[in-house]
Amino acid sequence: MERTLELAGRLRSELRRVIFGQDDLIDMLCTAVLSRGHILIEAVPGMGKTRAARALGKLIDGEFRRIQFTPDLMPGDIVGTTVYSFQSQHFEVVKGPVFAHVILADEVNRAPAKTQSALLQAMEERRVNIAGKDLDLSERFVVIATQNPLEMEGTYPLPEAQLDRFMLKIEMGYPGLEEEKNIYLNQMTPSKDQEALLKPVIREEDMKQIWEDMEGMLVDEKILEYVSEIILKTRNFPGIAFGASPRAGIHLLTAARAWAITQERDYVIPDDIKDLAIPVLAHRLVLDPESELEGVAPSDYLRKILNEVVVFS
Repeated sequence: MERTLELAGRLRSELRRVIFGQDDLIDMLCTAVLSRGHILIEAVPGMGKTRAARALGKLIDGEFRRIQFTPDLMPGDIVGTTVYSFQSQHFEVVKGPVFAHVILADEVNRAPAKTQSALLQAMEERRVNIAGKDLDLSERFVVIATQNPLEMEGTYPLPEAQLDRFMLKIEMGYPGLEEEKNIYLNQMTPSKDQEALLKPVIREEDMKQIWEDMEGMLVDEKILEYVSEIILKTRNFPGIAFGASPRAGIHLLTAARAWAITQERDYVIPDDIKDLAIPVLAHRLVLDPESELEGVAPSDYLRKILNEVVVFS
């Protein structure tokens, strides 16, 4: 476990060299990749999402691919297709970008439903079907999807089933004054660009060891009860039409283990659950029509639930 904590700490510190003023994003990216989960980021353009995803791919010694989602994007553009080879006189499989390790699905809500469903299968099953053949994706496969909150024209809202496949969803804010200055300084001096200096920190064999250590982490039964109470509360809370599913609870506990490791701990504490409750649960809740008309956000209800559920002593 000491090696795992060291690697997680190095991954976090290396990301901070290229991502300024977004500590929450860094922690969530580390949590997602260590827990084999996918993350949905909502932010305006120009916030460095591509840079962050590309840096993450380099640090885990993986291949990074970016997919720009557009209304004319087809499932084959994501998973791959078959082409006829005149040399072999057979159809050969040409693998799509999902066979990389870190995928940036940029403006994922601009693609039509059939294309989103192709990505959904890849995210859930870690395998795709091309011409009737099932092909497995990498165990390190992680999707970092983005949405632009400013432009809704020409978009296709993500269905609840697809939202449920994202372990985490976060909203990126603007950096502070000092961080903003560091961003400009880094761009004005390309010779000192920290991203170009990044070297792999966690290789494939290291990642497998991290996953083994995570699975071996003991989670106190009181933590399980605490999570269960939060999940059950979302199903019976005024203003919430549909609460969190058991999968949401599993994702919360899995993410909490990875989160603890990024904080250089080998055990989960209640604060880990509190820190992750909104990123893991908010996008899975469906509110009553009255709550939506009043402009209440799922995160508002989750904060109330966290205040009401008693933390064990």
